[in-house]
Amino acid sequence: MKVKDIASIPGLKAIYPRVFEDIRGYFFESWNHDNFSSQVHGEAFVQDNESYSKKGTLRGMHLQLNNPQGKLVRVSEGRVFDAVVDCRKGSKTFGESFGIELSSANKIQLWIPPGFAHGFLVLSDFAKFNYKCTQYYDSQSEKTILWNDPSVNIKWPLDSIEEKYMSEKDLSGISFKAFTDL
Repeated sequence: MKVKDIASIPGLKAIYPRVFEDIRGYFFESWNHDNFSSQVHGEAFVQDNESYSKKGTLRGMHLQLNNPQGKLVRVSEGRVFDAVVDCRKGSKTFGESFGIELSSANKIQLWIPPGFAHGFLVLSDFAKFNYKCTQYYDSQSEKTILWNDPSVNIKWPLDSIEEKYMSEKDLSGISFKAFTDL
């Protein structure tokens, strides 16, 4: 696998697995403890999640305050625009956002360190989204930052989206300014 640091935000990494293709199809290793540990020190996964969502579904921007989760995310079917916001107080890139297209075709994975808000928008007819987490889900600690808060400047690719589908929790997220005051 090839791991690239996202130069604009320390700790954030794009992971490009080595894909073996032939007439039968393809094979790739989506996670390997030794390879991952050599690139991201001190992180262990405790939970795997999968979501299935239809086109236009926007999930996010979520994070946990007390038990922050690191996440290794990928798309096993379809394509999404994946977005993160650095919420690590004291970080030089606090409040900065980053977005990348993840798909079953490009097979890119994104390592999101603990302390980032995370969300995604489904661009294909549907998408299966997988993530490995370093902490268990903690509903009491979860916060949702408003997906379209202009201060975090996420460039959501909404041009091809006719209808958006969002949960009430995501629609009523707090501003980044309110988050910084917590």
